[in-house]
Amino acid sequence: MATPHPDLARDLARAVHGDVESDPAARALATMDASNYRRVPQAVVAPRDAEDVAETLRVCREHATPVVPRGGGTSIAGQATGTGVVLDFTRHMRRILELDPASRTAVVQPGVVLDDLRAAAAPHGLTFGPDPSTHSRCTLGGMIGNNSCGPHSVAWGTTADNVRSLRVVRYGGGDALHLGRGLPDAPPWLHEFAAGHLALLRTGFPALPRRISGYALDALLPEHGPDPARALCGSEGTLAVVTEATVALVEAPRARALAVLGYADEPAAAEAAPGLLPYGPLTVEGMAADLVREPVGLPRGAAWLFVETGGETPGEARDRAERILRAADALDGAVVTDPAAMRALWRIREDAAGTATRMPDGGEAWPGWEDCAVPPARLGPYLRDFRALLAEHGLRGTPYGHFGEGCIHVRVDFDLRTEEGVARFRRFSEDQADLVVAHGGSLSGEHGDGQARAELLPRMYGDEMVGLFTRFKDLWDPDGGLNPGILARPARLDENLRFAVLPKRPVDVAFGYPQDGGDFSAAVSRCVGVAKCRTEKAGPDVMCPSFRATGEEAHSTRGRARLLHEMLAGEVITDGWRSTEVRDALDLCLSCKGCRTDCPVGVDMATYKAEFLHQHYKGRPRPAAHYAMGGLPRWLRMAAPFAGALNALARVGPLAALAKRLGGIDARRELPVLARRTFRAWARTRRPAVAGPPVVLWPDTFTDHLSPEAGLAAVRVLEAAGRTPVLPRRGVCCGLTYVSTGRLDAARRVMRRTLDRLGPYLGEPIVVLEPSCAAALRTDLPELLPDDPRAAELAGAVRTLAQYLEEYAPEWTPPRLDRPVAGQTHCHQHAVLGEAAERRLRQRAGLSGELSGGCCGLAGNFGFEKGHWDVSVACAEDQLLPSVRAAEPGTELLADGFSCRTQLEQLAGRRARHLAEVLAEGLPERPVD
Repeated sequence: MATPHPDLARDLARAVHGDVESDPAARALATMDASNYRRVPQAVVAPRDAEDVAETLRVCREHATPVVPRGGGTSIAGQATGTGVVLDFTRHMRRILELDPASRTAVVQPGVVLDDLRAAAAPHGLTFGPDPSTHSRCTLGGMIGNNSCGPHSVAWGTTADNVRSLRVVRYGGGDALHLGRGLPDAPPWLHEFAAGHLALLRTGFPALPRRISGYALDALLPEHGPDPARALCGSEGTLAVVTEATVALVEAPRARALAVLGYADEPAAAEAAPGLLPYGPLTVEGMAADLVREPVGLPRGAAWLFVETGGETPGEARDRAERILRAADALDGAVVTDPAAMRALWRIREDAAGTATRMPDGGEAWPGWEDCAVPPARLGPYLRDFRALLAEHGLRGTPYGHFGEGCIHVRVDFDLRTEEGVARFRRFSEDQADLVVAHGGSLSGEHGDGQARAELLPRMYGDEMVGLFTRFKDLWDPDGGLNPGILARPARLDENLRFAVLPKRPVDVAFGYPQDGGDFSAAVSRCVGVAKCRTEKAGPDVMCPSFRATGEEAHSTRGRARLLHEMLAGEVITDGWRSTEVRDALDLCLSCKGCRTDCPVGVDMATYKAEFLHQHYKGRPRPAAHYAMGGLPRWLRMAAPFAGALNALARVGPLAALAKRLGGIDARRELPVLARRTFRAWARTRRPAVAGPPVVLWPDTFTDHLSPEAGLAAVRVLEAAGRTPVLPRRGVCCGLTYVSTGRLDAARRVMRRTLDRLGPYLGEPIVVLEPSCAAALRTDLPELLPDDPRAAELAGAVRTLAQYLEEYAPEWTPPRLDRPVAGQTHCHQHAVLGEAAERRLRQRAGLSGELSGGCCGLAGNFGFEKGHWDVSVACAEDQLLPSVRAAEPGTELLADGFSCRTQLEQLAGRRARHLAEVLAEGLPERPVD
């Protein structure tokens, strides 16, 4: 690993107006993309304009330092990593400079996110055709560098097919070049190069719709234009740096339909795909049953084709889909036109890049042979041979992808942590390359060669053509400064593997990490870099609220996972669990648990944060908030007898300010009002209204001391359903606040005491009203006490109110309330518990409308802690507050989480209620004891 030269960062900072960073955190965040590879840069530069790019290249040339351009960092083959300076285009150079509906073109900077371009084009009925599954975070510059495609390339081609011109700068200096169709503005040596190798350029490239491997030198042929801009597409940042691109837009269908076709097996689906192309589909995507964990909504079969059609009207799109369904000779099939149903089906496909990284038994699978392509007519035989090759090497993988164009994605369960496993990886790679070539295919059909496959290009093209690739590289970049080791003169495919630097033995940790064999390194390695956490637009998912608030990589789930990886590696971040870089990045993690569900590979940053805080502060003083809010259950129990007096004192400004300062609470936060009578105190004096079957109602800290009205309402609802609520004895606690502040030793003591005191209630269903407490019991409890069978028993017994009523009192009819609702689904509910039962209960009660996704931003102790106010408010403004402001008068505001209700009250002055309170209001009145 090269040590950053201080003069390099100094000279870069003097030369460019953008950001120059050479600190350990910035370098650690850029060590990896979405591949198996890792290279440590010396610095990261975020240029503001083309002049900054040129100046960065000049300074790096003077320092003999290589440069790699980087967009969203989602490249699969290692081409977005580098050992010199990383050019990060995602911060500043992300403007759409022009959009002309008449010519159907747009002029963009390289950092423009694809979905932003599509959103800008949509009002004109236009879109950008190529759409990889990372469309919400990949950039146009990265797409040009990789010649990205996506499922709609059947209709609209690859990125190269949609690029009209490029402005580029070279590492070697000189004026910027404006490249388009024809050679008038291209360097004269480019014409000489093409003219000198016409025979090889005409005969050396296979005719494939998805031939991405190598340089597209055939684009220089006179019969093809020539088109030097197209020749640069797919060059993976090795020839020149794109500073501006003019791209073509296509007319977006006004309506779409989806024909979902089921087949007996994967080869049958593959062989059927080419026969559907004459019907003009927009996509022909395929996947097999071993990729689909829950085939909800899919027709019968063991493999499926997703065939999308378009039209001017919904009827036209549907008719085209039905025509395909009739012609398909499928085992089973259906035409789907409902937009929500289509989104749900497409999500199965889009998440495959992450889902495929885990085998059904939990084993890891990795890229490397992610996107080979063969002629579509050869796809069925190729898949049979590919499956046989996997078996021959003792490997497993789950193919899926663009069946209509013969392009297959697959992740394979390589063992990349041992010498024997890496040797097998090499042997398989060599055999796989030969298999693809034998079927007339391309080693890469979408994501580029990078380091994963460039070494094997001679097997596809022969030595003469690969030598021509090297000469082409040298013409553009004679100093070899742009992305060395990629494409031309490539590094070996088994070098720079990101796992090589990780500890060889499991790290001693507090949590059990049951999904990762108890290995914290394996848990952190779950992040493969597909960066779904970097999505900037609000939606039904939660992940990642802090990234949407700040826009900084360090505050994304991926960024934090990268920092933890480098902490374990010990090369860039050298102080282990004491790392301030990791601590600062995790500080703005809300522990929302959204990534546990929304991340395609189930990264659980809330758990990793708790683990880090536990280790970081072991044997050392902690921040005041960890004591004040981490020990909240104890303080509230002590305060309960004095609630009235303490509430009065909290209204005295100087005393409240002092309490906040001592407790590490932001001065702008209001202290919650303590209940004058706790839920437990009320329950002790109340006579049950019915003598039905008992049900355990968990008296969580928030309900007990801060919102007993939710508990009282739940009692009424359960009694109306014919059940008799029973509260367990005093002193039971889920340990949530101790976990969220990383006080894991205390959390385990509290949890063990809870298990001891539950006694006869273990094994019985337990209704928990506060979603965060229910999630802690469901996940944190068994993962902190993996050797105590009672922990798993309690976790399995936890139910939300709606889940309990649906499962144990299905005959009960809720009151009919008939009103619209708005508000928040608690992030822990979304991530751990699910909300399907709540949706159905609301529907039965006539509560119409949807609750917002995302995170409220208070997130337990997070929003109260000093230094978190701005992010907390930004998270609330992401979805919750706009949805409440937009609600019609008379709309019921629902929020089952105490944090969500508190955030709404403090930021919007609006009172939300627990679903139990709303249901109880509709029940017949009865005397209150």
